[in-house]
Amino acid sequence: MLQRLLLCLALLLPLAGHALTPEQAARIAAGDSDERIAALGEAVAAGDPALAPFVQALLDDAVKVAGGKAYVFDGSDTRLAGTAQVVALPDDAEDVVNNNRMRRELEAALAGLRLFSADRAERAAAIEALKDGVDESRLPLLEKAEAAEPDAALKSRLAMLKASALITADDPAKRLAAAKLLADSPEPATRSLLLERLQAETDAGVKGALVASLDRVESRLAWGERLGIVFTGISLGSILLLAALGLAITYGLMGVINMAHGELIMIGAYATYVVQGLFRTWLPGAFDWYVVAAIPVAFLASAAVGAVLERSVIRFLYGRPLETLLATWGISLILMQTVRSLFGAQNVGVENPAWLSGGVQLLPNLVLPYNRLAIIVFAGLVLAGVALLIGKTRLGLFVRGVTQNRRMAACVGIDTARVDTYAFSLGAGIAGLAGCALSQVGNVGPDLGQGYIVDSFMVVVLGGVGQLAGTVYAGLGLGVLNKLLEGWQGAVLAKITVLVFIVVFIQKRPQGIFALKGRSAEA
Repeated sequence: MLQRLLLCLALLLPLAGHALTPEQAARIAAGDSDERIAALGEAVAAGDPALAPFVQALLDDAVKVAGGKAYVFDGSDTRLAGTAQVVALPDDAEDVVNNNRMRRELEAALAGLRLFSADRAERAAAIEALKDGVDESRLPLLEKAEAAEPDAALKSRLAMLKASALITADDPAKRLAAAKLLADSPEPATRSLLLERLQAETDAGVKGALVASLDRVESRLAWGERLGIVFTGISLGSILLLAALGLAITYGLMGVINMAHGELIMIGAYATYVVQGLFRTWLPGAFDWYVVAAIPVAFLASAAVGAVLERSVIRFLYGRPLETLLATWGISLILMQTVRSLFGAQNVGVENPAWLSGGVQLLPNLVLPYNRLAIIVFAGLVLAGVALLIGKTRLGLFVRGVTQNRRMAACVGIDTARVDTYAFSLGAGIAGLAGCALSQVGNVGPDLGQGYIVDSFMVVVLGGVGQLAGTVYAGLGLGVLNKLLEGWQGAVLAKITVLVFIVVFIQKRPQGIFALKGRSAEA
């Protein structure tokens, strides 16, 4: 602690303008820890621009010592530390060994130097580096940096760092001032800091200020937590919507209880995995765009499987829902075993491209992941495409005509068998798109679809059979409701509560949220 204080005091000395000398570099690199830290403090006070690269080289283990001199290897040349002179590395040169204490001091010195950088991003990074290890010994450094900081946001962050350091001060007045200042902190870590200090505080006045500040911080953070729950619910709802859209066609419009719908989702996910492997092997430079290529591939792969199923099995079972349930359940087992035979029983790895990694930080405790945002947008685009296809195209007109009155549609010249194949393939292809999206947020394995088949049926039945608008409301509503209940009851009880809610709702309103209108509604 004393050595850290000496280092911080050294940073406050007027900059002498002396360059880092080879002798100073050698003293920083060689000797016992106390001597090296003292030499480091002197060099920091000199304010030489060459010090920061030298400290970084020490942290990177790129410095060697021999004959009372320090040498830096920059990857191609060896230079005498403190100069630009390229020299030959002596044969007896030894690596510089930095223990944990020395590394902490080197990191503190580097962060301290960067607090006064002309680059705002570098100053922000230095504040972030000091955040976890700040204590009272850092106060002189932080005060000087705050006084010199021209950016209001960074000045505020430095003030919060000062408060975090003062909260453990021996003087109760300083702790009281720090407690009041921390009430305005937006950082989630402040709550833990205040809770920890509250347990150890003995002064009644300071304890009261800590409680008041903790209440304000928790109230501020609660908004981020609430928004996070809503966003997570919308994200889950968009996934349920994608998974249920295809089923809204095959079950909602065609009346086929397709228990293999989850496996069609799985096929879309594995198609994405295959495209990823092809890009990694043949187009590594364009790997970040494999997802874009995987979207049509996933659609076509699942649509092709759906067409084969419809022409070979489903076409003989229209109007016989129990038989379609049993047949498609058997097909789902066959598809899962086929995938296990081709790809193995273990999950396969599907990576996020660089542009889907990371997220947008709206609040200190609220980060919106890019992959989740992309799925929400993707679900909206797929929904818009399906609505246009069903409502505005010739194929959509034929599908609606056949599903409402097959005999009348055949009488006016519609090839009902072909329309059935197209409609079932469309529903299967949309399931493949759901699998492509799910590959970016979860594991891809043979059992992927089993986790979504029940939820998909619940969304379609709750929304109203054959109603796209109901599917949207039900998917988003169940997603948000699930996440709200999980925070209150836990995941298992939340799922049970949702199931009970759906059972009660269907008992009271069997047609779902939106009912079919017209004379064919009861057909």
